[in-house]
Amino acid sequence: MAEAFPTAIFNENARIPMLFGDNFTEWKEKVLLTLGCSDLDLAIRVEEPPKPTESSTPDTMAYYERWKRSNRFSLMLIKAHISQSIRGSIPNSDKVKVYMKAIEEQFVSTDKALASTLMKRLSSMTFDRSRIVREHIMEMKDIAAKLKSLEVDIFEPFLVHFILNSLPAEYGPFKISYNKHKNKWSINELLTMCVQEEERLKH
Repeated sequence: MAEAFPTAIFNENARIPMLFGDNFTEWKEKVLLTLGCSDLDLAIRVEEPPKPTESSTPDTMAYYERWKRSNRFSLMLIKAHISQSIRGSIPNSDKVKVYMKAIEEQFVSTDKALASTLMKRLSSMTFDRSRIVREHIMEMKDIAAKLKSLEVDIFEPFLVHFILNSLPAEYGPFKISYNKHKNKWSINELLTMCVQEEERLKH
C-alpha cells in the first residue's frame, strides 16, 4: 500500500503561497516551516548519505530511508507550490537540496530588484491629501515591512524621518516641534500625533 502523505503537512499546506515572481522570501519561509513542523526537512538540511550496503547497521539503513522519504515528500510539496508559468525555467533535479538552490539562484536577482524598487518608492513618497494621513503612514509602514522580508532593515528612526519628509508644507510647524522634542517618537506615536495634527489643520 502507498505510504500516506504526512498529516502534519496538510495542516500547514494551505498556508504556503504559490511561488510567483515577487514572493520568494515569504514562500521559502513557509515551505521550510511546513517541512520542519512535519519533520521532513532532513534532505534540505544535509547531503544525501551513502547508500547502505549489506554490511550496514540497522541505524544506518534507517537513517538513509528517512533521508529518502524527506527528499521525496519535500520535492512533492515544493513543486506543488510553484506556478506553472515559472516551473519550466527552473532546472529539474531529483535531489531537493539541489532543486531548492536552483530556485534561490533564479529569484535572488528578482529580490534585489524588488528591494531597490521599494526603497525608491519609500524615499520618494509624498502625502498629497488624496486620503487621510493614517492611510499614508500605514502604507509606508507596509513597504518597510516588505523590505524587512527581503532582508533590508529600515530602522524605526529612519522610517520616522522618511514619513516626516513626506508631509507637505502645512505640516512645517509640526516638523519643527518634532525636531525640538528631546525624546524621539516611535512610529505609533508619530502616527497618533500626525492624526491629531491633521484634525487641527482641518479646523
